[in-house]
Amino acid sequence: MNPSELTLLVLRVGFLLLLWLFVFAVVYALRSDLFGQRVRKLPTDAAAAPFASVPGAGAAGVAGVAASAPPAPGLATSPREGAPSTPARPTRPASAGSSNGQPKATVLTAGHLVITSGPKQGTELELGREPLTIGRSGESGLIIRDDYTSTHHARLLLWNNEWMIQDLDSTNGTFLGGTRVTVPTQVPLNTPIKIGTTTFELRR
Repeated sequence: MNPSELTLLVLRVGFLLLLWLFVFAVVYALRSDLFGQRVRKLPTDAAAAPFASVPGAGAAGVAGVAASAPPAPGLATSPREGAPSTPARPTRPASAGSSNGQPKATVLTAGHLVITSGPKQGTELELGREPLTIGRSGESGLIIRDDYTSTHHARLLLWNNEWMIQDLDSTNGTFLGGTRVTVPTQVPLNTPIKIGTTTFELRR
């Protein structure tokens, strides 16, 4: 084999390798867009640890509310993350305002979402009246990209002019005042909500 033939063979092999790399990159991008990236499981003890020093947090904080509050209409948790579900019968949720000494977050008392820890610490978002989806998806109102946040992780929404937090069947869960949210639950002012490695509060 003369040098020119060897050079041509190397170029052909290199071109094939580049072509296959391009194909794999396209397939991976399509998979991420359709199914989302794999979420790492958050260690159990790390989920509630940041709230150990929060006054009124933990089981005595909002556990009773999370256990008793029924889902808001049309927002019941579905088996698949972020998927629509059969509307639930409208029922007024139990009050969470006095559980930790804080008033309820309503359209009149809460005007901002403030991130208190995580990669976007210090960021503030103005609250409107539309639901705010939180997750890794680029379509989310609050985008949180870390290894412990699901594509469509949670949602803030108004129910009778009161702010509620709903977990969208996420892998690592959503925590309000240190207690995992299992149903749409009223949010008190200045109470930490933890999603992945990010914590935020609703403030005036």
